[in-house]
Amino acid sequence: MAVAGSERMGTITRKTNETEISVSVRIDGTGKSTISTGVGFFDHMLEQLSRHSLIDMEITARGDLHIDDHHTVEDTGIAIGLALAKALGDRRGITRYASLDLAMDETLTRAAVDVSGRPFLVWNVAFSAPKIGTFDTELVREFFQAFAMNSGITLHVQNIYGANNHHIAETCFKAVARVMRTATEIDPRQADRIPSTKGTL
Repeated sequence: MAVAGSERMGTITRKTNETEISVSVRIDGTGKSTISTGVGFFDHMLEQLSRHSLIDMEITARGDLHIDDHHTVEDTGIAIGLALAKALGDRRGITRYASLDLAMDETLTRAAVDVSGRPFLVWNVAFSAPKIGTFDTELVREFFQAFAMNSGITLHVQNIYGANNHHIAETCFKAVARVMRTATEIDPRQADRIPSTKGTL
C-alpha cells in the first residue's frame, strides 16, 4: 500500500495473445521515461505524458502491429492505468482534483480529473482526419478510455478548438499529464488523510 511519504511506485506485466507489455511508474519522479511500443507517434505522446506529469515511466510493449496499432495502444493504456493504481495505493493524502486549459499554438484543450476510484471517461474531442501519419486518430480516445478505467479515475477531456490534428492529440496528452501531476501530488494539509468524507476512495 502506498502512503504519504513512501515511494509511490507500481509495476505491471501483462501478456495476452495480442500483446506483451511491461510498465513501471514512479509518481514522485522527474518525468524521466524510457518508452518503446513499436508505434512512433504513440511513443512521442507517452513521452509527453511522463514529462509533463513528472511521473517516471518505463514502458515496453510488443504487439500484433502486423494487424494494426489498436491492441498495442489499448493494452498499454490498461497497463499504465493498473501500474498507476498500484502506485497510488489507498490514495491517502493526494490532492485528488485538478483541471487545466492547455494551449499549443492554435489549439486549446481542457482536462479535468478526479482521482476518485470511480472510473469514468467523458471525451469531447474530434479529429478532422482519420490518421496522423500512420497513426489512427481514434486510438487517442481508446488509450484514455483504457487508462481511466484501469487507474480508477474520472477523466474529462475537451478540445475547445484547434486545426492541426497532431496538436489536438498532443494537447490531450499534455493536459492530462498536467492534471495528473497536480491531482496525485500529496497535499501537505491532509497528508495522512483520505481526501473523502466517506473515508475511502
